[in-house]
Amino acid sequence: MDPDYEHRLLRQINIQNDNLSPVKLAQSLPSRTPSAPRCLHPANWETDSFPPERGPTGTSTSTESMKMRSPPTQNRKTKDASSDNIKADGLAYSALLKNELLGAGIEKIQDPQTEDRRLQPSTPEKRSLFNRSSPDDSTNISPYSLSPVSNKSQKLLRSPRKPTRKISKIPFKVLDAPELQDDFYLNLVDWSSLNVLSVGLGTCVYLWSACTSQVTRLCDLSVEGDSVTSVGWSERGNLVAVGTHKGFVQIWDAGAGKKLFALEGHTARVGALAWNADQLSSGSRDRMILQRDMRTPPLQSERRLQGHRQEVCGLKWSTDHQLLASGGNDNKLLVWNPLVPEPGADLHGPPAAVKAIAWSPHQHGLLASGGATADRCIRFWNTLTSQPLQCMDTSSQVCNLAWSKHANELVSTHGYSQNQILVWKYPALTQVAKLTGHSYRVLYLAMSPDGEAIVTGAGDETLRFWNVFSKTRSTKVRRKLKGEFGGIRFSFNLFTRIR
Repeated sequence: MDPDYEHRLLRQINIQNDNLSPVKLAQSLPSRTPSAPRCLHPANWETDSFPPERGPTGTSTSTESMKMRSPPTQNRKTKDASSDNIKADGLAYSALLKNELLGAGIEKIQDPQTEDRRLQPSTPEKRSLFNRSSPDDSTNISPYSLSPVSNKSQKLLRSPRKPTRKISKIPFKVLDAPELQDDFYLNLVDWSSLNVLSVGLGTCVYLWSACTSQVTRLCDLSVEGDSVTSVGWSERGNLVAVGTHKGFVQIWDAGAGKKLFALEGHTARVGALAWNADQLSSGSRDRMILQRDMRTPPLQSERRLQGHRQEVCGLKWSTDHQLLASGGNDNKLLVWNPLVPEPGADLHGPPAAVKAIAWSPHQHGLLASGGATADRCIRFWNTLTSQPLQCMDTSSQVCNLAWSKHANELVSTHGYSQNQILVWKYPALTQVAKLTGHSYRVLYLAMSPDGEAIVTGAGDETLRFWNVFSKTRSTKVRRKLKGEFGGIRFSFNLFTRIR
């Protein structure tokens, strides 16, 4: 090679080395900023910059019963975005050094927790920084190349970053809910399939529409000298059941704002409600579970399920509508077949009250339960064999559980002493996110009808809305058969079913 040409070529490579050092390469990678919190209907929500003032008794002095306020999000979003960018740049820089110094051959940026160890050579070759030759022709650098890094590193820098899941750690909306009780045994919040939230506040039940942000008062039990202890929407979202302190169960038509029934039968407060199509189960402090069919007169359709020795505080129907799980203050977790008066399975629950109950929509017979302060564990059960599967200590009181509709994940809310919201991945039981903000124990939890957002309530008299789960779109490829017969073209879907 001509000495002058070689001198000019090496000088040009040195200039490229100065301009494209590994640090500058890492900084030049495209950064990803977290998406802004998604509101269900952002155009219809009325926002206030400041929370409503409270009177001496702690109740809101605002004329509205529930008023929304937006939390400050800008500073925290900027901080989270910058920390994510720094972490991503660090991963790219680390992979680049492994390629250039150890010959790792990494072509994609991966998170350290999921990085394949096979990509890292067990016996790294001793290579000179100035001698990049390798037996593998794909890693050789042409003497005429203007890039200071190997071909593997070039692919690494050109590879698109895998989008990392980002869960916002701040609620996208906050509702003020005066007189929301700080009572572990009550269930005062539920979200209907028609996107309407029902909340029991003192002696009243209020409905808040997530579509229009309108607040309406459904009923007021102060005239009867009673108070609300539980609320529950029917599956269709047109009826709402209201449990009271005196032991009544009222059935209201939410659209018409009219009371349809006032069911008797319990002798103490009704703290748990669970719908199963047209059937309604109610659990009470009188230790009874009553099963009623709304299509027939209540006295003829009533079934009594007796198995708890103390207050029933948790009720959930399985996703196939065949089994009913109940938890009580007697530390028992029972599974019922509603046609049999005796419990089908006694899962020998934890040594604490069981309020948090959730059936998995992804695995038949999988039940999750959470224990109160004396236990603080989330337990998983196979109800088909009545066998325990897994147990995880959360270090705080478990108040509620809910499974994601779209992924094998679940969310738990906690009380003493963390007052936090945790998202878990099952069956690995790894923590996906931790959300804080409530100053009291998070006693209430409900999920939006689309399965993406949750609302949590606490004794701090606030309802907070969080974007926790993401909806996964179907990736099923639909094949079509095309052809022509008799001059007529046809096309039909191979996956079309005949009904």
